[in-house]
Amino acid sequence: MLMISRASHIPCCTNWKKLSCLPLFFSSSSSQQLSEQNLESETLISSVVSILKEQRSKSRWNFIKTLYSNGFSPREVSEITLRIKNNPRLALRFFLWSEKKSLCTHDLVSYSTIIHILARSRLKSLAQKLIETAIRVSEINNVEGLDVSCKPPKIFETLTKTYRYCDSAPFVFDLLIRACIKAKKIDRTIEIVRMLRSQGIYPTIGTCNLLIRSVSQLRGSDACVSVYREIFSLDEDIATRIRVRVSPSVQTFNTLMLAFYQDGTMWKVEEIWNEMIRDFCYDFHPNVYSYSVLLAAFCDQGKMDQAMRLWEEMNIKEIKLDVMAYNTLIKGLCENVEMEKAEETFHKMALDQIEATCVTFEHLIRGYCQVGNVDSAILLYKDFCRRKEFRLETHTVEEVIRAMCNENRTFDALKFLRDAMKKQDLVPSGPSYELLIRGLCKEGKMEDALKLQTEMVGKGFETNVEIYNIFISGYNKEGNEEKSRALRKEMFEFGLLQKNDE
Repeated sequence: MLMISRASHIPCCTNWKKLSCLPLFFSSSSSQQLSEQNLESETLISSVVSILKEQRSKSRWNFIKTLYSNGFSPREVSEITLRIKNNPRLALRFFLWSEKKSLCTHDLVSYSTIIHILARSRLKSLAQKLIETAIRVSEINNVEGLDVSCKPPKIFETLTKTYRYCDSAPFVFDLLIRACIKAKKIDRTIEIVRMLRSQGIYPTIGTCNLLIRSVSQLRGSDACVSVYREIFSLDEDIATRIRVRVSPSVQTFNTLMLAFYQDGTMWKVEEIWNEMIRDFCYDFHPNVYSYSVLLAAFCDQGKMDQAMRLWEEMNIKEIKLDVMAYNTLIKGLCENVEMEKAEETFHKMALDQIEATCVTFEHLIRGYCQVGNVDSAILLYKDFCRRKEFRLETHTVEEVIRAMCNENRTFDALKFLRDAMKKQDLVPSGPSYELLIRGLCKEGKMEDALKLQTEMVGKGFETNVEIYNIFISGYNKEGNEEKSRALRKEMFEFGLLQKNDE
């Protein structure tokens, strides 16, 4: 089990009132003596609701605007939308229309009301979009300039206080958490989760995983694990852990493994794997993604024996292999110069009816170049070109050119580049030109090298010190001291050579 303590950089804001679900902004008690103003407001609300419910024509909107040209208060909009909550899209349309026509300047209460209405009707994307807007509005209105970076947004308090009155659904808070995550407000998100948990409210596992993944992306693996341990109360006593109503899923562990893999902490990838399969008795097993991340960790460390044993385990356990798993193993085998096994895996991939991707071919092409088997690389390239949707990466082109030039096959390399430019719409890179010019100069083809250098400049690449030195070396090899001196002089004039370097 991981024994990583809670990260100290996660702030803990304790200055907040105990959450309340009492209606704070609405008054519906029949025993309350309504003032004349409240009676007028009630008449307005009832009238608008009646028009919205009973009239179907587009003219109803102009009719409402004509009747109530002075507009509505946020409380009135809230009551109107609540009374048509069984038609949530109409409620949303009225909310947006009243704002667009400058008939209401919405506050957090009117926002919360329509958000609750949409949430209870399972219109999640619409509700989340409004939450995002409400967060922005409350920040713009933060005229006091207070530091709220670790405090929940004001909409959280309003959503909480209007929750029961609006007969909302619990996942409205998941939507709030997701909106904060989308805005990269991690500290505020964590504080919302803490406050909800203190009231026995737990986000869904999908939302928890999204938070853990976002912390991983923004703050790294250690912070990711700290949030994971806090969310699931893994550092608390058994009684506290039993009360937690949400448990990690396989996606949770996949996120943790990937976080450590991306940070290069391979031994922790294995540790998370062991925690998943041994230390807990969850009702799930590692999936193909879990295996692929561990497989990548083994391959990156050169532990190919362990990688192959893991691959065998996947087959024994009948894990449904996908293109990611195959590409991971093929990449590892190629980088560890085990091309025979890589080729076997490639053929098995075809037998399993898994379509090879552009990445599959590029791993193999680079692998063959690495071991000096250029002919096999070219055969794969020809197969690659038959798949019209595939495009070679510049790095792969450079590797093929380098391998050919190393075998003194510079003209073949140049032919390969021309072919890739024609068939792949490839734009040659500076390093590709440099490799070819070096190869031509090495083979004494100085005129051809000069033509290629002219083409290189025409493509927008500057002639650097390295290119000059390649030509100088080539002319020296020919015994042409005059051209060597001329190039040195040119370098000096362009500021590429100091006086004492001549």
